[in-house]
Amino acid sequence: MKLASLKEGGRDGTLVVVSRDLAICAPAPQAAGTLQAALDRWAACEAELREIYRLLNFRQLGRAVPFHAAAAASPLPRAYQWADGSAYLHHAELVRKARKAEMPQSLYNDPLMYQGGSDSFIGPEDDILAADEAWGIDFEGEVAVITDDVPMGVTPDAAAKHIKLVLLVNDVSLRNLIPGELAKGFGFFQSKPATAFSPVAVTPDELGDAWNGRTVRLPLVCHVNGQEFGRPNAGIDMNFDFPALIAHAAKTRDLEAGSIIGSGTVSNRNPEKVGSCCIAERRMIETIEEGAPGTPFLRFGDRVRIEMFDAQLRSIFGAIDQQVVQRHAG
Repeated sequence: MKLASLKEGGRDGTLVVVSRDLAICAPAPQAAGTLQAALDRWAACEAELREIYRLLNFRQLGRAVPFHAAAAASPLPRAYQWADGSAYLHHAELVRKARKAEMPQSLYNDPLMYQGGSDSFIGPEDDILAADEAWGIDFEGEVAVITDDVPMGVTPDAAAKHIKLVLLVNDVSLRNLIPGELAKGFGFFQSKPATAFSPVAVTPDELGDAWNGRTVRLPLVCHVNGQEFGRPNAGIDMNFDFPALIAHAAKTRDLEAGSIIGSGTVSNRNPEKVGSCCIAERRMIETIEEGAPGTPFLRFGDRVRIEMFDAQLRSIFGAIDQQVVQRHAG
């Protein structure tokens, strides 16, 4: 089943069920008006949502209308929780190697995670807004899951049962603002602007054999200005799978239904073959191999596209397709 939120009906959008081919959609007013409302009572409304989905796929629902990604907000336009991990340690290793720093041994046993801003996400085709190119504008291609209510202290095995939806992420980073923030010893804030998600979130069964209950074993395809930048496989070299990340986030607190848990930048250990899902990683490799980075960060007018395809080369989530645009103060 595929679900989206249209940019209408208020801050939380209007929930629609989207056909498997992403061509048409229909609301589900009896089941839930918003995705958050559906997640709050998932056990009660899932069957009705799945029946709408079945009728859409057979083109047997009279009230269906065309689905356009540009009309979509983030599947959850705002969320109670957005916690992003760093599950691909190859990425973290490159960061430290480029800085000639040692990799803390604790990162191999305990996931790194930050709490992102979730009061407002942006749609899959909304502009990436920044005031200054000198901030070091970067994209980060990721996979994320959305949970129902997760109890504090959940085990990884139990956490897997709380995964209700899967989606893609562009976790935009302002790289040149990060060092100053981290130097204060209190984490990201200004360096992490509004995050974008794929047009639709899908139930794990939509992924078929690519979903093993813990990871998505498919390439995440990233383009910059129409040129492929990378296609690392999200199910390979993931040191901490989604149940482990959820259990980490819930160690000392409950997670409310509608919590989003991100994988961090997808990264494989053979970037010379599969490329990267962010510019910073390529710059780190250039620094290690050549002594200095050569690839520039994003500039105004640049366009980023992030997408994932099934074995038949059909888009699963639709594309995150964004342009970088200057936002003037005031």
